[in-house]
Amino acid sequence: MSYFKVARTSDIPAQGGWQIRLGQDVIGIFRQADDYFAINDLCPHRGAPLSEGFIDQEKVFCPWHCFDFHLLTGESTIAPHLCVTTYPVRVENGEIFILYPDELIDRNSDWPDEP
Repeated sequence: MSYFKVARTSDIPAQGGWQIRLGQDVIGIFRQADDYFAINDLCPHRGAPLSEGFIDQEKVFCPWHCFDFHLLTGESTIAPHLCVTTYPVRVENGEIFILYPDELIDRNSDWPDEP
């Protein structure tokens, strides 16, 4: 596992999300105030892009059916049987890094640069 640079803090809208592809996954990067989060961007219910949802109290709500996913745990309170993968985030000098398995990295990712 290594941290990979995936975005700049200026890329992420306040109280919003941004989608990137890293390795084999589509990941949503979210900002709430000065905190950044990374989760699998596809809602497990019907595959909606969670990065297009809205954020409220450290949860993102699916733009299609309003299922909620906690940005730290990936758990849903509306549908407890659904959850998404979360990724540890590190922010340094305005750049966002995600902890991600080395073996899943595809050198054609949006942000293939290692720290």
